[in-house]
Amino acid sequence: MTELNNVAYLKEARQALRNGATKAEQRFWQYSKGSQLAGRKFRRQHSVGHFILDFYCPSERLAIELDGGIHSHPAVRDYDLERQAAIETLGIRVLRFSNEAILHNWLAVRATILAHFQPPPGPLLGKEGE
Repeated sequence: MTELNNVAYLKEARQALRNGATKAEQRFWQYSKGSQLAGRKFRRQHSVGHFILDFYCPSERLAIELDGGIHSHPAVRDYDLERQAAIETLGIRVLRFSNEAILHNWLAVRATILAHFQPPPGPLLGKEGE
């Protein structure tokens, strides 16, 4: 099976993105590292295939993408949609947030992310009559 996660040829690019994180990326990492979001672990600048995701929660198969102003440009927006569709074909859900939302409306962002987490499995039911 071909390795899809954190392929070697993207290692330097992932490191450069982590080292040059935007304020919004720094803020999101501050709030999500160490399993702070409902006990879910996030990875920053995680690659899947030839795409580098801003943030990825492997247990939820959930990518979080943060969009600055450049993402409103039509060509970039079209690329983002194609990229997202390709990522979703790998069974990964993608949520997008503006940098402004991360910086100024964290509670709403957090609530949206939590709403997309899968519910924990329910208790195991015993045999009838127990």
